Amino acid sequence: MLFDDLDKTQVREFLVKNWMTHDGAWFLQTYMAFGIGKANRLNKAAIRLLAEAEQKRMLKLMGWEDHPITTFEEIRTVIDNAFSLVKGNFMDFELSFPEENVLHYKFLSKCWAYEGMKKLGVEKEYECGVLYRVECWIKNLGVKYKVEPRVKTCQLNEKPTCEGEIRFLLD
Repeated sequence: MLFDDLDKTQVREFLVKNWMTHDGAWFLQTYMAFGIGKANRLNKAAIRLLAEAEQKRMLKLMGWEDHPITTFEEIRTVIDNAFSLVKGNFMDFELSFPEENVLHYKFLSKCWAYEGMKKLGVEKEYECGVLYRVECWIKNLGVKYKVEPRVKTCQLNEKPTCEGEIRFLLD
């Protein structure tokens, strides 16, 4: 069987690319039927539900389904594990933790979501779903945070790169 001949990276790439293709096709159909404003609202509603479900599944895989997340190291572990599962090789960004309670993100080249929105001609109105998903993960953990810069539409409309920080506001 093909599945038995593939390594973990090949399986993850196959699943992530198919999931992202579905995500893009869903957004396109929603945009064509209802316009960009409604597509943005429905996309974020779907992301909220997805983030909650995938996070519950991941925490269960980690054996942390009943484990309250209260420290920076626990947050970092959850985020690292999440991206080890859902980040495809075509997603050219890096995450780092440059100091206590800070997650830094930076897209190293083109953002797949921005490029897709450019093809539709709605990149200036598209509300970023990529960072919104990460924010939903953090909210679902019950952790307070602050994002700098605050992102609604894509930073690539005004700057050559998408980069910022999420600061965790722990007690």
